[in-house]
Amino acid sequence: MPAFVSVYILGITRINKFFFNIASVLIFLIVFSMLYEVISRYVFHAPTTWGMELATLLFGPYFLLGGAYLLHMRGHVSLDLLQKKLSAKNQRLLDLFSYVIIIVFSIIMFSYSFSPAMQAWEYKETSFSAWNPPIWPIKFAIPISVVLLGLQSVAEMLTVLYSEQDHRS
Repeated sequence: MPAFVSVYILGITRINKFFFNIASVLIFLIVFSMLYEVISRYVFHAPTTWGMELATLLFGPYFLLGGAYLLHMRGHVSLDLLQKKLSAKNQRLLDLFSYVIIIVFSIIMFSYSFSPAMQAWEYKETSFSAWNPPIWPIKFAIPISVVLLGLQSVAEMLTVLYSEQDHRS
């Protein structure tokens, strides 16, 4: 494998692991805000204006930002039963086809999500709720995550292309 390919694969995987770690921290914030809301509402009869909305807003980035590294870890749903019955060559072809589909999906999703995210930033869009937090940063989670997913798909495809043995071991 050429050195620049190794550097790309290692680099994008590290970036995605960083975002995966951020996403894993978000779940603690989600749980804390929901727990605080429940205790505040039912124990002290003083519901917050921000608890459930914060949990809802953080769930999107939590769900999206971990996806690219999860692809690297092979944590997504796949057709394992079908793949195990294929020859090594056909497994590689199926993997390559899957990565191409993911890259095309990422391009399409980026083309549809970047403009609304930019528009939300330009207008400093908020939720218009009682709490009224800015939601434009949350909207950027979609284009950022699909770019990361597409770049990780390229890295995984290069790994398959440059591996001589079974790339799953």
